[in-house]
Amino acid sequence: MAPVSTDPAAADGPPNAAYVFAVAFRLDPRDAAVDPDRFETTMEIPASAPETDGWLFFRDRLWRGEIGDEPSFRRLAGDRLGVEVVAASFRELRTDEAYLAALKTAIGADLDRFNAESVDEVLHKYLGSSIHVRPE
Repeated sequence: MAPVSTDPAAADGPPNAAYVFAVAFRLDPRDAAVDPDRFETTMEIPASAPETDGWLFFRDRLWRGEIGDEPSFRRLAGDRLGVEVVAASFRELRTDEAYLAALKTAIGADLDRFNAESVDEVLHKYLGSSIHVRPE
């Protein structure tokens, strides 16, 4: 994974982090029978570079390491996957050190946005202990 700049204008490469979810979906075929009709898989949503559109995904969708509004998230996941998602759970923010450092810098620049006293409080408040740092 390539390093992430803390400068939003420099965020032209692929993200170095992804939100990982377990999702279950159901098939409802026309004129056919399927068995099983429910499947489980892992879905990764690329994390936007800090301070760019979409970077607050964790704040808007997660709470204490869980999906904050599961029905809304299931609709989002279903739209992205093209199937009816019947269950979903957050697994982790999979990241490298550079992305995590950039995320912490962006959070620390505006703690009031998160109603928190520290960056660690923000990370725990939204992601719980579900941050998995991988080597670059």
